Amino acid sequence: MAASTPDDEHPHTRDADLSPEQIAAEVRGTLAVLYRRIRQTKRIGDLTLPESSALSRLQHSGPMTAATLAKLEQISPQSIGVTVAALQAKALIQRSADPADGRRVILSLTSAGDATVQARRAARDQQFTRALSVLSAEERAQLLQVMPVLERLADEL
Repeated sequence: MAASTPDDEHPHTRDADLSPEQIAAEVRGTLAVLYRRIRQTKRIGDLTLPESSALSRLQHSGPMTAATLAKLEQISPQSIGVTVAALQAKALIQRSADPADGRRVILSLTSAGDATVQARRAARDQQFTRALSVLSAEERAQLLQVMPVLERLADEL
């Protein structure tokens, strides 16, 4: 059996002349696996993916209308209505009249909703910390170096 080389362990580093299509397939495949693993983090609060995403959005962006939330989450108003109803039934969000326009309803997190988002984030952070602890210091440094590129790629999508 032939000795393995670093290129055998990381086949994507073998050919710097890959086409954009090949690179896209490699990156998408790896990120898809990473995304699935993140989403498999122990569930806290039995939330669906749309519920979890809406809670995170409200925590990050602050109170907003259901229409704004639907637009930011890129889902239909009907779908956000179902999500909002479920979150309100779980006492994770509240509705209140818009002080500037009493006809509009503003959605915001309750303290339980905020605590749920924080607990879920902490569980994901712990999962990442455990995963990063098996990487060498050099691999962790490489990961940090590629972050600006990934952020720029995310902005382009």
